[in-house]
Amino acid sequence: MSATLRPGGAAATPSRAALVLRQVAYWSTVYRRTWKGSGVSSFLTPLLYVAAMGVLLGGFIDAGGAQLDGAPSYLAFIAPGLLSAHIMQTAAGEVMWPVFGMIKWNKTYLGMIATPLGISDIVAAHLMFVLFRVATTAAVFMVVLAFFGVYASWAGAGGAFFVQLLVGLAFGSVIYGYTAGLRSEAGFTVVYRLGIIPLFLFSGAFFPITNLSTPLEWLARVTPLWHGVDLTRMLTLGNFDPATAAVHVAYLGVMAALGWWWSVRRLKRRLII
Repeated sequence: MSATLRPGGAAATPSRAALVLRQVAYWSTVYRRTWKGSGVSSFLTPLLYVAAMGVLLGGFIDAGGAQLDGAPSYLAFIAPGLLSAHIMQTAAGEVMWPVFGMIKWNKTYLGMIATPLGISDIVAAHLMFVLFRVATTAAVFMVVLAFFGVYASWAGAGGAFFVQLLVGLAFGSVIYGYTAGLRSEAGFTVVYRLGIIPLFLFSGAFFPITNLSTPLEWLARVTPLWHGVDLTRMLTLGNFDPATAAVHVAYLGVMAALGWWWSVRRLKRRLII
């Protein structure tokens, strides 16, 4: 990695932004070599989910309006829930085995820290790649949903897209920090069994959380996926409430910030200290 020389001959230290951007070539190469392996899960799965759960199953559900949080049909209700849940799973998948492999198996991170790159630069670049994966996956999913007429407005659909980036960053950063400290990949079972699957089933993706008992309803309200699902649903259905939306954005934003801090701290302790 070359350094820029100052007029006096001394090497100028690259900025943090420059160090992060220098990793773009690496991550673009990784994606070009691996995108086919994620094609089915990222692009075909959304269509199958919507067709099976929203269209086929939804055809047997005679409910709407107040019973489905203002959604005119079960398809319109479940679509934003499936979208946010799929983004959660996509982000998790990008920071579990890939991060663990770069630490333990192929040791890519060890090569990176032998350069001027710092731990925060490495984490930032990896999370930028996660955002890219989330953005492409969400875009394809939302284009598929557009053919089913689930959007109340295009402005709401655009807002829902940016919500997915926040959802992906929130989950990706926290799970990244968890992965950075693991000594065995067996720890990923805990994430799926106690985190991703329960959140997928009980955070309002498939049914209104008001159908749960009062204690479970309030438990669902403090889960991060419910905030993503509810905010996405408000935007796609056109039932936008600024105060509630601000709470959702603040929750996910704080989660992403804490996840970033935890990821840098854990990776630094794993590789350097």
